[in-house]
Amino acid sequence: MGIESIIMHAIPDPPVSVPVRPAQCFARGLLGALSVPGFVLVATFVGFGGLLHDLSFPLGAGLLSTLLIWALPAQVILIGGLAAGASLPALAVAVCLSGVRLLPMVVSLMPLMRGPRPRLSTELFCAHFVAVTLWVEGFRLLPKVSPEGRPAYACGLGSGLIALSMAGTAIGFYLTHTLPGPFAIALLLLTPISFTILLVRNAREPVDWLAIVLGAGISPLAVNAPGGLDLFWAGVGGGTLAFLIARHMPRRRA
Repeated sequence: MGIESIIMHAIPDPPVSVPVRPAQCFARGLLGALSVPGFVLVATFVGFGGLLHDLSFPLGAGLLSTLLIWALPAQVILIGGLAAGASLPALAVAVCLSGVRLLPMVVSLMPLMRGPRPRLSTELFCAHFVAVTLWVEGFRLLPKVSPEGRPAYACGLGSGLIALSMAGTAIGFYLTHTLPGPFAIALLLLTPISFTILLVRNAREPVDWLAIVLGAGISPLAVNAPGGLDLFWAGVGGGTLAFLIARHMPRRRA
């Protein structure tokens, strides 16, 4: 059994259904965060905590960035820019552009999170939690949750993942002297590695595999895209091409 198979089997499937009561659904979501992707987040944010310490950035401000932004590339842009003395308007634009990559994730996952009686305030709150890990885990976990309990479950899952990320940030901040520099930097790479493994694990249909292959192929071509949006264009481009090809193939067979 390969390493990838071991990691895939280490990620437990959720229960077939969860209680409809919001408090219980929220608690189940919190427990759902205690998974392999959740602990990968802890390790990743250990590296971020070490970066905070090396830049003499206050831990409280770093934890607040994890709570309010919760998108590691945008957080690194913010912390690095502040340390370099960049202007606040320029940093605000850079952070916003970095967050644009999450918009397609929010749009695609929101139908699963909103529940049968959607409310704008609930949808906006759920949308805040959407990042790479919750997007992948949401497609795996939410379909097996009763529709009435999905908003609370999504909020619980997101809250648990953010809590783990904040814990990793604090651990990295206080243990920075014990971590070799290259190791702390390498921890930041765990999230994209985990994301790739989870994408492969969740692929069910041929179009899913096609989107992964096309996205991987487009990524090197978009590496110099303005605004640092290479992953955005790779994901949107690969997914769109896979969708169009899947729509066209049945017509060709006919």
